[in-house]
Amino acid sequence: MTAATEARLLHGTAAVPSRAARRIGWVLAVLAIWEAVARLGPWPSWIFPPPTAVALSLWELLREGVLAPTIGRSLLRLAVGYGISLFVGIPLGLAVGRSQIAADLFGAPLLGLQALPSICWLPVAILWFGLSEGAILFVVVMGSALSIAIATQSGVRTINPIVLRAARTLGAKGLRLYTTAILPAALPSLVSGAKLGWTFAWRSLFAAELIYVKGGLGQLLQASRELNDVARVFAVMAVILLLGVCTDRWVFGPLERSVRVRYGLS
Repeated sequence: MTAATEARLLHGTAAVPSRAARRIGWVLAVLAIWEAVARLGPWPSWIFPPPTAVALSLWELLREGVLAPTIGRSLLRLAVGYGISLFVGIPLGLAVGRSQIAADLFGAPLLGLQALPSICWLPVAILWFGLSEGAILFVVVMGSALSIAIATQSGVRTINPIVLRAARTLGAKGLRLYTTAILPAALPSLVSGAKLGWTFAWRSLFAAELIYVKGGLGQLLQASRELNDVARVFAVMAVILLLGVCTDRWVFGPLERSVRVRYGLS
């Protein structure tokens, strides 16, 4: 190992704790400012609770055994709705990206419906499915599948035509053309679209759960609001934020890094 390589390795090793220390320091500083503003401000603590009160509410939720099953219900709904969105969105995006007929039929409606906020689908879902799990899944799918389809369409249309011509020259056609050329070439866009679709599914889920009254973090958030317990509202919001950050960091983060490394983008 050369001296330059060893120096780079040592520098990279030292940079990791330095970045972690900066992030931890920043979080602690924000919490300290929040605590000071909440305690020294003119408003009562029940309107703007300090982080210590939020942490206490979070501990009470854990101690009462409410939080774990509530998170489980929400994640199960998210997994089912997001899975359906991937199953619908990717083939639809491939069809619109590769077929002019499909683009003429579905291209404009995709863009128009994607601009519609997912909460707008909730009245329709309730009228069609009632207050049921089906209504929640419908809202999640409508909020997520369209964004996945549009990202897939964009990824397919930006494939270098030379790649497709080379694949056809080597005998790839039909389904084999998709599996050996189109899908691998569009994989970075597919991963980005999947991440974007998960974000929309996550938001749509809580929009639906705020009205549906059978478990879930959204329903727990609504129940805390009805009790005028702002600290508990903040505690549930903190859990939602933490779940989102963990999913992005431990699921989509490694996936995106591996794709960038494989395609020479990092």
